[in-house]
Amino acid sequence: MLNWDQIDTVLLDMDGTLLDLHFDNHFWLEHLPQRWAELTDRSPEQAKAELLAEYAKLSGKLEWYCLDYWGKRLQLPITELKREVMDKIRMRDDVPAFLSALKDSGRHIVLVTNAHPDSLSLKIERTDLAKYIEQLISTHEFGVTKESWALWQKLQDRLGFDPERTLFVDDSLPILQAAQEFGIRHLLAVANPDSQQQLRQIDQFPAISDYHLLLNDIAATARHQA
Repeated sequence: MLNWDQIDTVLLDMDGTLLDLHFDNHFWLEHLPQRWAELTDRSPEQAKAELLAEYAKLSGKLEWYCLDYWGKRLQLPITELKREVMDKIRMRDDVPAFLSALKDSGRHIVLVTNAHPDSLSLKIERTDLAKYIEQLISTHEFGVTKESWALWQKLQDRLGFDPERTLFVDDSLPILQAAQEFGIRHLLAVANPDSQQQLRQIDQFPAISDYHLLLNDIAATARHQA
Protein backbone atom coordinates (compact mmCIF):
# COMPACT_ATOMS: atom_id res chain seq x y z
CA MET A 1 0.00 0.00 0.00
CA LEU A 2 2.80 2.42 0.90
CA ASN A 3 6.50 2.47 0.08
CA TRP A 4 7.91 3.14 3.53
CA ASP A 5 11.46 3.24 2.16
CA GLN A 6 10.49 6.58 0.62
CA ILE A 7 8.82 8.11 3.68
CA ASP A 8 10.77 10.26 6.16
CA THR A 9 8.02 12.53 7.52
CA VAL A 10 4.53 11.49 8.64
CA LEU A 11 1.85 14.17 9.00
CA LEU A 12 -1.20 12.97 10.90
CA ASP A 13 -4.69 14.39 11.25
CA MET A 14 -6.27 14.03 14.70
CA ASP A 15 -10.07 13.64 14.73
CA GLY A 16 -11.17 10.55 12.82
CA THR A 17 -7.56 9.59 12.11
CA LEU A 18 -5.99 9.12 15.54
CA LEU A 19 -9.07 9.73 17.67
CA ASP A 20 -12.50 8.19 17.28
CA LEU A 21 -14.66 10.72 15.40
CA HIS A 22 -17.69 9.60 17.40
CA PHE A 23 -17.01 12.27 20.03
CA ASP A 24 -17.06 15.11 17.49
CA ASN A 25 -20.05 13.77 15.62
CA HIS A 26 -21.98 13.35 18.87
CA PHE A 27 -21.05 16.79 20.13
CA TRP A 28 -21.81 18.80 16.98
CA LEU A 29 -24.82 16.80 15.79
CA GLU A 30 -26.50 15.90 19.08
CA HIS A 31 -25.15 17.52 22.25
CA LEU A 32 -24.65 21.09 21.04
CA PRO A 33 -28.07 21.34 19.31
CA GLN A 34 -29.73 19.95 22.46
CA ARG A 35 -27.96 22.39 24.79
CA TRP A 36 -28.63 25.33 22.46
CA ALA A 37 -32.31 24.40 22.34
CA GLU A 38 -32.46 24.26 26.14
CA LEU A 39 -31.20 27.83 26.41
CA THR A 40 -33.41 29.32 23.70
CA ASP A 41 -37.03 29.00 22.64
CA ARG A 42 -36.11 26.59 19.85
CA SER A 43 -37.14 22.96 19.76
CA PRO A 44 -34.30 20.41 19.56
CA GLU A 45 -35.31 19.68 15.97
CA GLN A 46 -35.25 23.36 15.02
CA ALA A 47 -31.91 23.93 16.73
CA LYS A 48 -30.35 20.98 14.94
CA ALA A 49 -31.73 22.05 11.55
CA GLU A 50 -30.38 25.58 11.97
CA LEU A 51 -26.96 24.34 13.02
CA LEU A 52 -26.72 21.82 10.20
CA ALA A 53 -27.49 24.56 7.69
CA GLU A 54 -24.78 26.76 9.15
CA TYR A 55 -22.29 23.90 9.26
CA ALA A 56 -22.86 23.35 5.55
CA LYS A 57 -22.21 27.01 4.75
CA LEU A 58 -18.97 27.07 6.74
CA SER A 59 -17.61 23.67 5.73
CA GLY A 60 -13.87 23.84 5.07
CA LYS A 61 -13.56 27.38 6.46
CA LEU A 62 -11.70 28.32 9.61
CA GLU A 63 -14.94 29.43 11.30
CA TRP A 64 -16.32 25.89 11.14
CA TYR A 65 -13.46 24.69 13.32
CA CYS A 66 -13.28 27.80 15.55
CA LEU A 67 -14.69 27.46 19.06
CA ASP A 68 -14.45 31.23 19.52
CA TYR A 69 -16.69 31.74 16.50
CA TRP A 70 -19.32 29.29 17.75
CA GLY A 71 -19.15 30.68 21.27
CA LYS A 72 -20.02 34.16 20.00
CA ARG A 73 -22.51 32.91 17.43
CA LEU A 74 -24.51 30.80 19.89
CA GLN A 75 -23.64 32.66 23.11
CA LEU A 76 -22.53 29.37 24.66
CA PRO A 77 -19.31 28.23 26.43
CA ILE A 78 -18.34 25.67 23.79
CA THR A 79 -15.29 24.23 25.54
CA GLU A 80 -17.26 23.72 28.75
CA LEU A 81 -20.04 22.02 26.79
CA LYS A 82 -17.46 19.71 25.28
CA ARG A 83 -16.33 18.80 28.77
CA GLU A 84 -19.86 17.59 29.52
CA VAL A 85 -19.34 14.69 27.09
CA MET A 86 -15.55 14.42 27.20
CA ASP A 87 -15.80 10.80 28.34
CA LYS A 88 -16.40 10.01 24.67
CA ILE A 89 -12.93 11.30 23.68
CA ARG A 90 -10.76 8.27 22.96
CA MET A 91 -7.93 7.10 20.78
CA ARG A 92 -8.68 4.52 18.13
CA ASP A 93 -7.76 1.05 19.38
CA ASP A 94 -5.13 0.59 16.66
CA VAL A 95 -3.41 3.94 17.20
CA PRO A 96 -1.03 3.26 20.13
CA ALA A 97 0.73 0.46 18.26
CA PHE A 98 0.81 2.54 15.07
CA LEU A 99 2.31 5.60 16.76
CA SER A 100 4.78 3.47 18.69
CA ALA A 101 5.99 1.87 15.47
CA LEU A 102 6.37 5.25 13.78
CA LYS A 103 8.25 6.69 16.75
CA ASP A 104 10.54 3.67 17.00
CA SER A 105 11.27 3.85 13.27
CA GLY A 106 12.96 7.22 13.63
CA ARG A 107 10.61 9.11 11.36
CA HIS A 108 9.55 12.69 11.95
CA ILE A 109 5.94 12.61 13.20
CA VAL A 110 3.76 15.72 13.32
CA LEU A 111 0.08 16.07 14.23
CA VAL A 112 -1.65 18.65 12.03
CA THR A 113 -5.27 19.37 12.92
CA ASN A 114 -7.87 21.94 11.95
CA ALA A 115 -9.17 21.70 15.51
CA HIS A 116 -9.19 24.89 17.57
CA PRO A 117 -6.31 25.07 20.10
CA ASP A 118 -8.78 24.70 23.00
CA SER A 119 -10.17 21.54 21.44
CA LEU A 120 -6.66 20.23 20.82
CA SER A 121 -5.76 20.90 24.47
CA LEU A 122 -8.84 19.07 25.69
CA LYS A 123 -8.00 16.02 23.61
CA ILE A 124 -4.37 16.03 24.67
CA GLU A 125 -5.63 16.16 28.27
CA ARG A 126 -7.87 13.13 27.69
CA THR A 127 -5.52 10.94 25.61
CA ASP A 128 -1.89 9.85 25.33
CA LEU A 129 -1.23 11.58 22.00
CA ALA A 130 1.51 13.78 23.45
CA LYS A 131 3.28 10.66 24.66
CA TYR A 132 3.93 9.64 21.07
CA ILE A 133 4.00 12.92 19.14
CA GLU A 134 6.20 15.84 20.16
CA GLN A 135 4.99 18.31 17.55
CA LEU A 136 1.28 19.19 17.71
CA ILE A 137 0.04 21.88 15.32
CA SER A 138 -3.37 23.54 15.05
CA THR A 139 -3.90 25.21 11.68
CA HIS A 140 -5.42 28.14 13.59
CA GLU A 141 -1.79 29.19 14.11
CA PHE A 142 -1.66 29.93 10.38
CA GLY A 143 -5.16 31.37 9.98
CA VAL A 144 -6.02 28.92 7.22
CA THR A 145 -7.26 25.31 7.08
CA LYS A 146 -5.87 22.13 5.54
CA GLU A 147 -8.41 22.49 2.73
CA SER A 148 -6.29 25.39 1.42
CA TRP A 149 -3.09 25.20 -0.64
CA ALA A 150 -1.78 28.15 1.42
CA LEU A 151 -1.77 26.03 4.57
CA TRP A 152 0.48 23.44 3.02
CA GLN A 153 2.96 26.07 1.89
CA LYS A 154 3.02 27.60 5.38
CA LEU A 155 3.40 24.15 6.92
CA GLN A 156 6.31 23.27 4.65
CA ASP A 157 7.97 26.59 5.49
CA ARG A 158 7.60 25.74 9.19
CA LEU A 159 8.66 22.09 9.06
CA GLY A 160 10.94 21.93 6.03
CA PHE A 161 9.57 18.56 4.88
CA ASP A 162 10.16 17.13 1.41
CA PRO A 163 6.69 16.55 -0.18
CA GLU A 164 8.14 13.65 -2.17
CA ARG A 165 9.15 11.87 1.04
CA THR A 166 6.15 12.77 3.19
CA LEU A 167 3.08 10.71 4.13
CA PHE A 168 -0.15 12.45 5.10
CA VAL A 169 -2.97 10.52 6.78
CA ASP A 170 -6.49 11.98 7.12
CA ASP A 171 -10.12 10.87 7.09
CA SER A 172 -11.25 13.87 4.99
CA LEU A 173 -11.14 13.29 1.24
CA PRO A 174 -11.24 17.02 0.34
CA ILE A 175 -8.27 17.61 2.64
CA LEU A 176 -6.36 14.69 1.14
CA GLN A 177 -7.11 16.17 -2.29
CA ALA A 178 -5.68 19.53 -1.19
CA ALA A 179 -2.51 17.83 0.08
CA GLN A 180 -2.19 15.95 -3.19
CA GLU A 181 -2.55 19.15 -5.21
CA PHE A 182 0.21 20.72 -3.13
CA GLY A 183 2.49 17.81 -3.99
CA ILE A 184 2.40 15.47 -0.99
CA ARG A 185 3.32 12.18 -2.63
CA HIS A 186 2.20 9.60 -0.10
CA LEU A 187 -1.44 9.79 1.01
CA LEU A 188 -3.59 7.50 3.13
CA ALA A 189 -7.30 7.78 3.91
CA VAL A 190 -9.04 6.38 6.99
CA ALA A 191 -12.08 4.34 6.01
CA ASN A 192 -13.61 4.06 9.51
CA PRO A 193 -13.20 7.41 11.31
CA ASP A 194 -16.30 6.96 13.51
CA SER A 195 -16.50 3.67 15.41
CA GLN A 196 -20.30 3.94 15.47
CA GLN A 197 -20.66 4.18 11.68
CA GLN A 198 -20.13 1.75 8.85
CA LEU A 199 -16.91 1.36 6.91
CA ARG A 200 -16.67 3.76 3.97
CA GLN A 201 -15.75 2.68 0.45
CA ILE A 202 -12.90 4.93 -0.71
CA ASP A 203 -11.53 4.77 -4.24
CA GLN A 204 -9.70 8.10 -4.64
CA PHE A 205 -6.83 7.24 -2.29
CA PRO A 206 -5.27 4.21 -0.63
CA ALA A 207 -7.40 3.58 2.46
CA ILE A 208 -7.09 1.66 5.69
CA SER A 209 -9.35 0.60 8.52
CA ASP A 210 -6.73 -0.99 10.80
CA TYR A 211 -3.25 0.48 11.31
CA HIS A 212 -1.98 -2.87 12.54
CA LEU A 213 -1.68 -3.85 8.88
CA LEU A 214 1.13 -1.30 8.48
CA LEU A 215 3.28 -2.27 11.45
CA ASN A 216 5.50 -4.86 9.78
CA ASP A 217 6.38 -2.59 6.88
CA ILE A 218 7.13 0.32 9.19
CA ALA A 219 9.41 -1.84 11.32
CA ALA A 220 11.11 -3.41 8.30
CA THR A 221 12.19 0.00 7.02
CA ALA A 222 13.15 1.52 10.36
CA ARG A 223 16.84 0.91 9.79
CA HIS A 224 16.74 3.20 6.75
CA GLN A 225 15.19 6.09 8.68
CA ALA A 226 16.82 6.02 12.11
